[in-house]
Amino acid sequence: MNIPKLTERLKVIAILCGLLLAVHFANLLSGGYLNSYGIEPRAIDSIYTIFAAPWLHGDFTHLGNNMLAIVVFSFLCLLNGTRYFLAASFLIITITGILVWLFARDALHIGASGWIFGLWSLTIALGWIERSFRNIVIALGVVFFYGGMVVGVLPTAGFVSFESHLFGAIAGVITAIFLERNRKLVTENTAPRPALQFGKSRRPWRFSLRNRK
Repeated sequence: MNIPKLTERLKVIAILCGLLLAVHFANLLSGGYLNSYGIEPRAIDSIYTIFAAPWLHGDFTHLGNNMLAIVVFSFLCLLNGTRYFLAASFLIITITGILVWLFARDALHIGASGWIFGLWSLTIALGWIERSFRNIVIALGVVFFYGGMVVGVLPTAGFVSFESHLFGAIAGVITAIFLERNRKLVTENTAPRPALQFGKSRRPWRFSLRNRK
């Protein structure tokens, strides 16, 4: 087990949970005023709230349920590296927010559920797209333990933003495909740089070209 990497991942999750709690307490102190920064579909002056809405929650039950899911799926995503997790989260939040703003019902949409469903579908999609043993096992585990989340993309209760769930799941698949095709953007290079050597020829006498698919 790589202890430094595990520590880094746990720090990221701790910071994430700390921010969610801090925002919620600030919202309570403001009498719920911050909820006005939720996504209001098709309101031109509120498009920027797609980045604020995932941090806002109606009550502690809403926050607690989402925080537990965030911890689980963030940790699974962080197995691909911190840079990968940050890029994936940004893309999921952005794509989900834009789709909710464009197509969701006229209501105030708040909560991290779109982000969660995005990480959920991304984890499953990676098992199919990347097809590494680790990601296949993780994807199967997620399907087994959290497969019931698929019901969340259906309109069940009027007060639940199923649109965030649905568009989040779509955003997760799009993100998985995009990041797989652009791995260089999120690859964390931990190999040490070679030391300079003097007095030796650096001419590449042999070389080979490899197509990377």
